Amino acid sequence: MRRSLKALPYAILLTAGSSPLVSAHEAMHQTVNMSLPLWSIIPFVALLLSVALVPLVNGLWWRKNEKWVALFWSVAFLVPFSYIYGWQEGLERFLEAVLLDFVPFIILLFGLFATAGGIMVDGRLAGTPKTNALILLVGTLMASWIGTTGAAMLLIRPLIRINAWRRHVSHIMVFLIFLVANMGGCLTPLGDPPLFMGFQRGVPFAWTFQLTPILLVNMVILFAVFYLMDRHYYKKDLAAGRMPEEIKVAEGEPLIHIDGKRNFLYIGIIIIGVVANGFLPEYVPFFKDGAGVAVFDDIVFPYATIVEIALILLASFLSLHTTPYRIHKANAFSMAPMIDVGILFIGIFITMIPALVLLKVHGTELGIDQPWHMFWVCGLLSSCLDNTPTYLVFLQTAASLGATEGIATTVGTVTPLMLEAISAGAVFMGANTYIGNAPNFMIKAIAEEDGIKMPGFFAYIGWAILILYPVFIIDTLLFYM
Repeated sequence: MRRSLKALPYAILLTAGSSPLVSAHEAMHQTVNMSLPLWSIIPFVALLLSVALVPLVNGLWWRKNEKWVALFWSVAFLVPFSYIYGWQEGLERFLEAVLLDFVPFIILLFGLFATAGGIMVDGRLAGTPKTNALILLVGTLMASWIGTTGAAMLLIRPLIRINAWRRHVSHIMVFLIFLVANMGGCLTPLGDPPLFMGFQRGVPFAWTFQLTPILLVNMVILFAVFYLMDRHYYKKDLAAGRMPEEIKVAEGEPLIHIDGKRNFLYIGIIIIGVVANGFLPEYVPFFKDGAGVAVFDDIVFPYATIVEIALILLASFLSLHTTPYRIHKANAFSMAPMIDVGILFIGIFITMIPALVLLKVHGTELGIDQPWHMFWVCGLLSSCLDNTPTYLVFLQTAASLGATEGIATTVGTVTPLMLEAISAGAVFMGANTYIGNAPNFMIKAIAEEDGIKMPGFFAYIGWAILILYPVFIIDTLLFYM
């Protein structure tokens, strides 16, 4: 995820691990990686199944106890792992997952959530198919510049507000996930974390514009499907006697009114923090070679990440304390969705440690050597794992194929078509599940808090199979065969 946003935690790992020297401790670390058994992923799979099934059986129980479920499966991985490999190894993996990965991830998510929640888009708008499609289009185009999380959090509340009169709304939220929270972030490294990591590994900043043709094809198909579906439900709502409230406006009043504009400045501060985390270690000696605060053994919290976190928290503080209460009230702003996401994803970050290790160790053994292989395997794994490390594993896999011409990265030369396939798979297929990208689950949480009945975990995957998979098949035939 992964959404947003998720590039920063892995920028830390790459920076911290950039030294060519391999210590005895690092050798032990690699030995553990090579010996990790397949059954070690059981807590991760069990947590995913808990997220998928328990709310269907008893939703109220899940809401009250999800934190304990996440804690239980996290302990179910950490305790046996620490017993077998030693408490120091267990603590180091825990700190890598929580301190280096989860903390920067959740702080960035919190920053975008807080600042976007201080912006209110209002005006003479009603939830019609054309209006909804236009808002989704704006969000899709914005996502590559303010991140998928930023764009999704900015537009979800206006979409909920203008469609409050309608009964059938959940499909709008689903397409918000498809288009704004995922696909729209493919055009720049700022849009989605895997692309930012590619930029850190030597992929030119503007190279991602190569994905424009595939994005346009997908947008044409998905917006056509959305418009037809939304028009169908719109007519059903009208036939049931539902009508938007009459909107009375003064003459000359603009069609759209944006309140809380100062929060765009705060979002800009967050973007500066994101970019600084990537550029400071490259160009400022003080931040080079993983320089940072020593925490435990080889765990170092980079100074560049501290700068990023400080800027994000500053932007969040300013937003929360300068946004008028009436805006937060109109947006139905609360921290409940943020808490839900934090609880779930800390469990995911901890329990998916062995899954990522196994993928890193055995990824080159999968026999993947064609662009369409990269697109599908990288994409499907990104649907349930963090798409940033998944992207990096397959970037290394592609570089190991021995291409002599193409995009020169720090891990080797990769042909443009291979790089396109890996990038598109990691970004686009993050939409396949609620946990494929962080803003997916956040959209679900905000929508449900507002009374919108969202598809369950497996039902959402059904939506993806019926709507997205045919699009991905078309992508494969047009671009990667």
